[in-house]
Amino acid sequence: MRDLAPMARFGGLVASDLRDVTADPAALDSAGFWAVAVDFEGRTVCARFGDVRPDPHDPAATGARAARWHGPDRTAWTSSMDRQAYEDGVRTIRERIAAGDVYQVNLCRVLGAPLPAGPHQGRGPDIDALGAVLALGNPAPYAGTIRLPGHGVEIATASPELFLSRDGRTVESRPIKGTARTADSFLPKDDAENIMIVDLVRNDLGRVCTSGSVTVPALCAVEPHPGLVHLVSTVRGELRTGAGWPELLAATFPPGSVTGAPKSSALRIIGELETAPRGPYCGGIGWVDADRGTGALAVGIRTFWIDRGTAGHPELRFGTGAGITWGSDPAGEWAETELKAERLLAVASEVHEARGRTLR
Repeated sequence: MRDLAPMARFGGLVASDLRDVTADPAALDSAGFWAVAVDFEGRTVCARFGDVRPDPHDPAATGARAARWHGPDRTAWTSSMDRQAYEDGVRTIRERIAAGDVYQVNLCRVLGAPLPAGPHQGRGPDIDALGAVLALGNPAPYAGTIRLPGHGVEIATASPELFLSRDGRTVESRPIKGTARTADSFLPKDDAENIMIVDLVRNDLGRVCTSGSVTVPALCAVEPHPGLVHLVSTVRGELRTGAGWPELLAATFPPGSVTGAPKSSALRIIGELETAPRGPYCGGIGWVDADRGTGALAVGIRTFWIDRGTAGHPELRFGTGAGITWGSDPAGEWAETELKAERLLAVASEVHEARGRTLR
């Protein structure tokens, strides 16, 4: 809705007073505070805000924002791929691996549900209200919200995964591969997935970092998150002289953890098998402070966005997927996509217990 003012929340800051919007990532090396959303398909929106101040994280204020959210019915969600289609896709990828075409492919599906007309103070559903619901029900290290209704960007993310951070010339990525309910239930294929993607990320960063500077300070560390655990690695490097955000994004996008290896082959197979564009899901979402030379873009997983379409009937969308290797079991991979989605869908549909109370 155009009467919802543009804003963003990231990194303990809340930004308002929209000044500029551009598709050119070179702006991120200029000046000011920018919110950034890059769709998996490459559409880039960089929004500069003039008023940036600490977000007080007041529980009462967060609760008041959350109370404005009226999510979809839990039974209303539909998937771009049903179970049979998804499991068939896993089998096809295993055939392509056996043929030597690829080593790993991240296969994803997009879920959608119509948003109810409910009371929204006459303004329609507010993605910032959903961001507050997620903060209460599924806190995440790279959580954030971008609300730019006039530019078709309304995103709330509870991402646990760092795509790229930058502090001066130092850049870092923390790819996640390997998901389980508990730390003792990882499979051998989870470590294999992670190591493959670490090699890919090292190569990507090596294209834009000084020779010999790319290191792996952590490999396959177990990291707990609400409802599940992940294997997370850290890859770090030093940007070469003359390289900035445009070169960094060109070298690394889309994120390797949500594509596969080799990336070009994985992207080709994704295009053959997936039946809906991913949009913000699996893209890059975050903030850049060009004045300080800092920034952090999350991988757009555990991410919701509002699609208002052309008929004025907004839908809430969410993506989920899994990394497919030769060791993948089709039923198990479908179950992984369900595990990744179940808690977040419950939170967005306002039936999840958060901090001792039911979000309704």
